[in-house]
Amino acid sequence: MTEPGMTEPGRTVIVGASLAGLRAAEALRHGGHRGPITLVGDEPYLPYDRPPLSKRVLTGEERPDQITLPSRPGLDLSWRLGAAAVGLDLTAREVALATGDRIAFDTLLIATGTRARPWPKPEEAALKGVHAIRHRDDAERLRRALAASPRRVLIIGAGFIGCESASACRAIGLPVTVIDPNPTPLASVLGTRIGSVVAGMLGRAGVDYRPSTRVEALEADAEGRVRAARFVGGGAIEADIVIVALGAVRNTEWLTGSGIAADPGGVSCDGFCRVLDRAGQPVDGVVAAGDVARFPHPLIENGPVAFEHWGHAVAQAAHAARTLLGRHDRPYAELPAFWSTQFDVNIKSVGLTNGADSVAVTQGSLAERRFVAVYGRAGRTVAAISFDSTRWLPAYAARIEARDAFPPILGATDQGRVAPADPGFPSRPARA
Repeated sequence: MTEPGMTEPGRTVIVGASLAGLRAAEALRHGGHRGPITLVGDEPYLPYDRPPLSKRVLTGEERPDQITLPSRPGLDLSWRLGAAAVGLDLTAREVALATGDRIAFDTLLIATGTRARPWPKPEEAALKGVHAIRHRDDAERLRRALAASPRRVLIIGAGFIGCESASACRAIGLPVTVIDPNPTPLASVLGTRIGSVVAGMLGRAGVDYRPSTRVEALEADAEGRVRAARFVGGGAIEADIVIVALGAVRNTEWLTGSGIAADPGGVSCDGFCRVLDRAGQPVDGVVAAGDVARFPHPLIENGPVAFEHWGHAVAQAAHAARTLLGRHDRPYAELPAFWSTQFDVNIKSVGLTNGADSVAVTQGSLAERRFVAVYGRAGRTVAAISFDSTRWLPAYAARIEARDAFPPILGATDQGRVAPADPGFPSRPARA
């Protein structure tokens, strides 16, 4: 089925030369697109894999030049790397670059992703020794700093990047303090009941974890290098490396004034990945995919969502490419999934915990840190998370997609008493 307004692409421009952009280009070529394809990226590197940046790159197990993404041969792509997009003219069908050049397109795919949320005080964020992790150069600078054996690493934020970075630092023997404004790590994603397991992992690894704590200011020495962090309510800690892990910001500023519905929450799309204008109508020949795309998902009841998951970027990129080719007969409905490895524990998830009002451990035990926890909302199963126990996840994924009752699987041979409990999500997740 060909969607209205979509025609066989001529000149295609993909803004965002990362995972989603590359996989979209592959899907276009695989789908028979013969016209020119140009990928625009603000970094000077070919697309690379980002998950290792907060793990194996920091420990020195992998070099940044070893994480380039594999791609199919013979794609015949043009590259504009190290040239950020700064504007979009839909009338002229052109993308403006920071170099002053303009690139014409017939069809456009937006995959500009996210960037690390900076420390909110710019003068402190610019201090020597203050780092964030998003790009390859970020990770390389931080790796060099960690290799110099700092006296203490301070990590502000206990989300996935913060916890993974803490794991990497402990793996190379560095003293680490993690400051978390919430009661447990990953509280906004897992809730405090399961987040307490992660807190235990931090403690057993020797991390100085400080929950319900906020940093008021970063202090510098006479040479402009960070030397300490001062806490809200009093107290301070010395550190010569600070990793700011406060989440991500979607890269939408370059679309200001273009007529596209875009804001800090993402680029608005319909279920076919077609970008919407300010009136809520699809823009002819323009789609979006990956972290930056905000779209309606059939399993999410409270409005459009944007996912920051590796597998989602791959799947949505392929979907957006097929939409450009006019070959989609159903909206995008891929089940969200993510994974994280920290402190030698593999954490995997399917579905979304957003708004969950119940959680039940259905296999294993929290004490052993080997279990499956299933989340419910209003009596329906919405997510499942495993710690070193992935065998049951495909079964729970099927139950989530079928909108089964919560909890969906009872009476399994490896299952003890299932006792649903309050997940313990903060009413308003705190910021450091």
